[in-house]
Amino acid sequence: MRWNILPKISEEKISKLSSALNIDRNIAILLLQRGIESFEEAKSFFRPSLEELHDPFLMQDMQVAVARIEKAIENQESILIYGDYDVDGTTSVALMSSYLKTYYPNVATYIPDRYDEGYGVSYKGIDFASDNDFSLIIALDCGVKAIEKVAYATEKNIDFIICDHHRPGNELPKAIAVLDPKRDDCKYPFKDLCGCGVGFKLIQALASRRGQTIEDLLLYLDLVATAIGADIVPITGENRILAHFGLKVINNNPRTGYQAILKQVNKTNLTITDVVFIIGPRINAAGRMKHGNHAVTLLVETDINKAIIWASEIEQFNKDRREADKRITKEALTQITETNETQQMTTVVYDENWHKGVIGIVASRLTETYYRPTLVFTKSGEKLAASARSVKGFDVYNALQECSEFIEQFGGHMYAAGLTLFEKDYKNFKAKFEDVVAKTIDPKLLKPELAIALEIDLADITPKFHRILKQFAPFGPGNRQPVFLTKNLKDTGYGKCVGADKTHLRVTVKQGNSNQFVAIGFGLGDKKDIACTNKIFKAAYVIDENEWQGTVNLQLRLKDIQE
Repeated sequence: MRWNILPKISEEKISKLSSALNIDRNIAILLLQRGIESFEEAKSFFRPSLEELHDPFLMQDMQVAVARIEKAIENQESILIYGDYDVDGTTSVALMSSYLKTYYPNVATYIPDRYDEGYGVSYKGIDFASDNDFSLIIALDCGVKAIEKVAYATEKNIDFIICDHHRPGNELPKAIAVLDPKRDDCKYPFKDLCGCGVGFKLIQALASRRGQTIEDLLLYLDLVATAIGADIVPITGENRILAHFGLKVINNNPRTGYQAILKQVNKTNLTITDVVFIIGPRINAAGRMKHGNHAVTLLVETDINKAIIWASEIEQFNKDRREADKRITKEALTQITETNETQQMTTVVYDENWHKGVIGIVASRLTETYYRPTLVFTKSGEKLAASARSVKGFDVYNALQECSEFIEQFGGHMYAAGLTLFEKDYKNFKAKFEDVVAKTIDPKLLKPELAIALEIDLADITPKFHRILKQFAPFGPGNRQPVFLTKNLKDTGYGKCVGADKTHLRVTVKQGNSNQFVAIGFGLGDKKDIACTNKIFKAAYVIDENEWQGTVNLQLRLKDIQE
């Protein structure tokens, strides 16, 4: 790992903020690193307020979208809520449909089949709407590039409202309204909402016209927080507020579907990380292994007995997903070594039998192993479909754009994308992608970076320091859990490799005469020779809590160690 200590901040700024807030200088540094320089900004950061959410009508086309939905209700039209099959899409559909159904019955949902229809708005979905007399489709987490599909719907006298957060192309679909803060002409102050976040702004606008306040919408924020975590959008600004209050709902008053999921795993008091790794994969597993409808059904269910049945089915989908993910990752790693492609700038692998529902996870696993832009392909009907993942600092979306002559369709973000192409173009695409990345990537990006917030001593880690640190949560992109560096550490003699396959490291460290701390390093078993041989070493870590038999102690979760 490349250890990168964040740039130093002027002593004047540190002293000024430390004095204004009456806080430790290390806490002041952490705040300044987040752009917080005043008492008011700190108050806003530590005490997120629903009053600081932006007016939804600042979003381009919001007025038109609200008017069209109100007209549909007035004319007793049937409304179809359409969303993608991943966490962001299914939570969006659950959010929009359950809100509208509180006062209007003619609402149904549609999730495309991952294998039959693929990502985004589909002709089959539009035909379903036409055959069942839906005259308005509200598309969530997709649609901003569906120019031909929206035109097809218009021919069938079906109107579209699009709520998306992906980057638009050069042309927007001719929908009634396109709500997307990433539109060039959209003046909405916060650009990093997820799809469910854009959907929430639409129900916020609808609610305001019905005399409701933000307090009336709190119960929907568990869905928004889940989408924010799972879709890896920045947890800053408006997302931080929505995630903060959404976590409160999950922990204090979870919807029935969440209660059923959490009964399966026996977990309480969730952090955003728990949401990402416990709730997110289970919601995703439905669309990956069976159908996204199962996730929506669970999320809107109000009968706990029915919810438990749906949750147990989804638990099985998740187990199947884990097994497929493990097997395909192993096969992909073998393919890379057998084709002698370990030294390339990219990873591009293909097998027609790989499960389409897990290739995105496999791409992430391969990126962790070789740390380079990665694409995993499988057969999808007459075409090949792929999931792309990138490394920090490299825009894989732009790289794919450079290869568009060989791509049939693609979309996504800087770090994750999806695409389809014809099998005849696979080899040419693979060569072109390697060429584009090799010419444009900074070689240092091919080694994982560990951003270190600041160097501290073990003596600085006090219960008070940790209590304040906890208030920096929820953590995520744009507000990462601080990584600390401490030098001159020594194991007390109890260090060892742990875990079923002995791949993890557990040491008890001290620095001079300071208090001792237990430190756990997942996947750091190969560092045993540094940590467990009486050597002095330095460690990069985050501060965690470890609960054992009712007692909670602070521990260090190691990110890396060096001599």
